[in-house]
Amino acid sequence: MLALRLTRAARPAVQLRRLLVAAASAGTGLLLLSSLGHALAHPEAADAAALRLAWCAAPLAATVYLALAVARTDPGTRPRPGLSAVGLGPARLMAVSALTTALSCSLGSLLALLVFLHLRGDLTGLPFDGAAAGLLAAGLPLPVPAAATLLTVLPVTATAAVAVALRPRDPRPPVRVPRRFGRFGAAGGSAGKETFGAYGRFGTRLPQAPGDGRPDAPGDRRTATTALLETEGDPPAPESAPEPPAPDTDAGSPAGLPWGVALVTAGLAAQAYAGRSAPVPVLTVLLGWLLTGTGLVLAGPGLTHLCGRLLQAGRPGALRLLAGRGLMAEAARIGRPLGVVCAVASAGCALTALSGGGPAPAFGPLSGGGPAPAFGPLSALGALVVGGATLATLLTAAVEARQYRAGHTAALLRLGARPALLRGAAALRAAVLPALFGPLVLAIAALSALPLSR
Repeated sequence: MLALRLTRAARPAVQLRRLLVAAASAGTGLLLLSSLGHALAHPEAADAAALRLAWCAAPLAATVYLALAVARTDPGTRPRPGLSAVGLGPARLMAVSALTTALSCSLGSLLALLVFLHLRGDLTGLPFDGAAAGLLAAGLPLPVPAAATLLTVLPVTATAAVAVALRPRDPRPPVRVPRRFGRFGAAGGSAGKETFGAYGRFGTRLPQAPGDGRPDAPGDRRTATTALLETEGDPPAPESAPEPPAPDTDAGSPAGLPWGVALVTAGLAAQAYAGRSAPVPVLTVLLGWLLTGTGLVLAGPGLTHLCGRLLQAGRPGALRLLAGRGLMAEAARIGRPLGVVCAVASAGCALTALSGGGPAPAFGPLSGGGPAPAFGPLSALGALVVGGATLATLLTAAVEARQYRAGHTAALLRLGARPALLRGAAALRAAVLPALFGPLVLAIAALSALPLSR
């Protein structure tokens, strides 16, 4: 009930993001049901049906990623002071976010089922003169358990991903206590060195554990009082006090750039090896694309951090300094979704280049199998779901970065910064990213399509 109230009372922008999750869920559910329809219509082609079902993993992953990004930016489920007093702690808010995600994905799955039944003619007859009858196995009985299983995959996966990503964590870093050894290697030992005469001090050898059954033992009070008096009586000398560590400007630098470059190189090498064979091995091509996409995702934060550094090269003014520092601070937050968009864009450009030269048998199963063109209605729906979900995830990550930057923006305005300067810095950040990632996407797409187009 609380999740329903928070969903209903959200702002229009939040409702729009949830509707985007529902729309992506509907598209993914329709693709899953279409693979079931193809398996019913062609029971002898089990390999083609399995391949069509495997191709649905891409829109499924893109939709789950979008649902996770929308759950992160939901202002209604963000921990705030005072909520724990009314029973809305971090665990309860995480449960509310998971339930809201489940509602959005379930709504999309229900919409996909209605559209699928309508196209099959189970509700009001065959629409579009029966154009989708062959793809969706119209006239054949639909197995309800199989359809229900396919439709529940996405809500369950997205809900589990949100619950794991937003689980309550301890904000304090774990304290690593080094293992101590006694004499002759025996485990144990005292936690600190004892001064001369401490053994005979009154109360030091009394049990002080919190669970010893004597919380008000006199030894506890004596020890605490003695420690307080010693601390107040003998303050440390100014010269012996530890100096604060120097600020490290590279503390937020992502470390995945070398691994990303290595994976991109390995993916391109796998695709070049696949292009040498006369019958192109589909699994090798898919492995190459998977390695290339993973490499772009890993290298995205590092490349975004590099853009921030390039903006501050030379003698930067206030505009370039603000834009560069902003990109460096947001590299880990927007770099990964930007890498996903680049991976999807490079794969789309490569597929477009391959389909321009004629039919591509490797991608025919998405369009009905056999001699069908490379891009059919279901392929177009899958491309729309993957591209739209990844682009919406990037925009949602930008909204999340803006929310986290709100405090810094307000502080700059209080210090006298002009609003035009902040808008110019935001525009410069938005312009420098395509200038670096655009040529990179085109180069990777050309290198991916070159071996396969021979």
